[in-house]
Amino acid sequence: MKPASSADSPPSISNYRFVNAAFLNEALTHKSYVNEQRASGQNHNERLEFLGDAVLSLIISDYLASRYTELSEGALSQLKAKLVSEAPLAKAARRLDLGARLKLGRGEELSKGREKPSLLADGLEAVIAAVYLDGGLEESRNFTIHVLGEELRQIDESQMMPGGGDYKTRFQEWCQKHHDVLPRYVIARETGPDHQKLFEVEVFLNDVIYGLGRGYSKKEAEQQAAQRALERVERGGTFPLG
Repeated sequence: MKPASSADSPPSISNYRFVNAAFLNEALTHKSYVNEQRASGQNHNERLEFLGDAVLSLIISDYLASRYTELSEGALSQLKAKLVSEAPLAKAARRLDLGARLKLGRGEELSKGREKPSLLADGLEAVIAAVYLDGGLEESRNFTIHVLGEELRQIDESQMMPGGGDYKTRFQEWCQKHHDVLPRYVIARETGPDHQKLFEVEVFLNDVIYGLGRGYSKKEAEQQAAQRALERVERGGTFPLG
């Protein structure tokens, strides 16, 4: 009996081997390819991209909430935004060499579509959905955590810095080191109903506004104001804010 050839083997990507190859094939097929190959009956990956966005959001939200139990909702949301945005997803897709596996139309090929961050990020979301449909949520979770391992390690390292994700502590340390004075936080405005009040906070250093923050608690707004101030001083921004 002849051994199965590699062409007969189930397709795989990263640490996952598909049972149903059609899911992966659809995930890797861009709309431009389908538009040029209408007779093929092939589906493009936008449906899976939509599903993958939701599955990715659930997996990352669960991961962060379980790992960083001390962080506020606002801080967790900021971490999630860093992980599920186009740039980190495209970077992870490049490590998988996903661009080389995409099915693209001629126009996208000519415009270097295999290198476009948007196509790579969308393709990775579609693959996450394909794993979910083929193997279930736990397999999709394992795949996603593995593929985004480098980005997750960077989050871990940032949380281990002095002050970690506590931007108020880090900004206070910066103020003491460079100006020998403590920052001052002032509530500039409160809006919304009592059960969902939005706070706007300004952080001052020597009567100069260094950052603005918003949040559904004073603590969250102060953290965001401190974060904005830190980002500005690290970029060498000018003050007062324009």
